[in-house]
Amino acid sequence: MRLYVFAVIEHATRRIRILGATAHPTADWIVQLGRNLVMDLQDAGSQARFLIRDRDSKFTQAFDTVPADAGLEVVTSGVRMPRMNSIMERWIQTCRHELLDRTLIWDRRHLLHALREFESHYNGHRPHRALNQAAPLRSLSEPITDPGRIRRLEIRRRNRLGGILHEYQHAA
Repeated sequence: MRLYVFAVIEHATRRIRILGATAHPTADWIVQLGRNLVMDLQDAGSQARFLIRDRDSKFTQAFDTVPADAGLEVVTSGVRMPRMNSIMERWIQTCRHELLDRTLIWDRRHLLHALREFESHYNGHRPHRALNQAAPLRSLSEPITDPGRIRRLEIRRRNRLGGILHEYQHAA
């Protein structure tokens, strides 16, 4: 069974949002997810001005009016211009390599569970080069410079999704 996922990423913060998954995407489903996205952005106080989307036929005029009514300018990606939306394309590749290539997905519910865990990991723990090794929802902590504290570091490892993802935390 092939499942389609609707996800968006904020370019400035690299924060990912998984909005839904379905086996049969329709224009009505896309419009509803657009409404959900606009509400999420308003609740988060996002300052987004543009929404870049691809040229899929499921993105109808009804979808474009939802973000436009919220003050977002909808930009359609150019034909054969993969760099125009390269940040999202890179996230798709990361999700495939770090999660989906290592997980046997049973159904839609299992896929959404795995993607929500990956979303939490990606936004809260995974370091990003563009953010100077910080995570989208977590800034870097102050470096430990005291040699006495470095010798007594207590690092805790937390496995997510049965050990596919690892999160490390310094227990202060």
